[in-house]
Amino acid sequence: MQPPREDIRLGAGQTFRLLRWSHNVRRVEAVLAPGKTVPLQGYGDHWHYHRETELTLFQRGAGTRFVADCIELFESGDLVLIGANVPHYWHLRGESAGLAIQWDFPLEHGIWSFNEAAPLRALAESARRGLHIRGATADTVRRLMEQLAALTGLPRLAAFLKLLSELAAAPVRDVCPLAARSFSLSGTDEQQEAVRRAVSYIIANYREPVRLPELLRLAGMSRATFARQFHRHAGKSFSTFLNQVRLQAVCRALRDTAEPISSIALGNGFNQLSFFNRLFRREFGISPSDYRAKRRVSRDGSDTRRRQN
Repeated sequence: MQPPREDIRLGAGQTFRLLRWSHNVRRVEAVLAPGKTVPLQGYGDHWHYHRETELTLFQRGAGTRFVADCIELFESGDLVLIGANVPHYWHLRGESAGLAIQWDFPLEHGIWSFNEAAPLRALAESARRGLHIRGATADTVRRLMEQLAALTGLPRLAAFLKLLSELAAAPVRDVCPLAARSFSLSGTDEQQEAVRRAVSYIIANYREPVRLPELLRLAGMSRATFARQFHRHAGKSFSTFLNQVRLQAVCRALRDTAEPISSIALGNGFNQLSFFNRLFRREFGISPSDYRAKRRVSRDGSDTRRRQN
């Protein structure tokens, strides 16, 4: 089993790492300079975290994004800033392509000797909730990310610092916190690996009945320990997590198909339609039929949602 904590190693003298993928988030390459790349194993297709801050851009692809306790649909153009040790995962539909930048500025890093770097502290703290970047800031940051692959030396470093400056100075309307609270996991203990196994099982089997005894067996935990550790890592109970995974699958089907709502609900693990309708309205503030009608009018990818903690 792979541990949920990804061990990222920046090269000697590297301030940041630029990653790129063209088909699958499991097969990425580090872009060292124009025409110079190194293949790497990607971790984005399973629940994981790392000490480095990460900015991820999906240039192509769609699916469900998991950042801490937030579960949302996403589409091409999605841009997210993920703070240090914040768990995250992308459940993709088909192929994808994109870019990611990873960096780590610990307390002893030389950047903090510059007074001008002070706004980066607030950015790093905000990123512990995960930040969805949008609007004019997203447009500028996407361009800078795409330029980095063609740069080297001081121009490359300057573009990276410009990118950080844009993020730190982004207006409130361009930054949407994802998680309900700040997350920051650490360590590589067995409990974190156990929760990763449980999360992976839920995501793979949400259309079927998911029984707590099976999760306890996978995790190797007692009921009380599992409940405590799952909430610590995922920010919510396993039943709430499971229902929100199912709801996002329902939303995708409501948006992309003409299948009857009852069939969609039953096909995504809800065996009681009255419970499904009540839960959907509580989560999104509207009925499934109204959601479908609204999404057909506006396909901008911005769901109105009410998060559960």
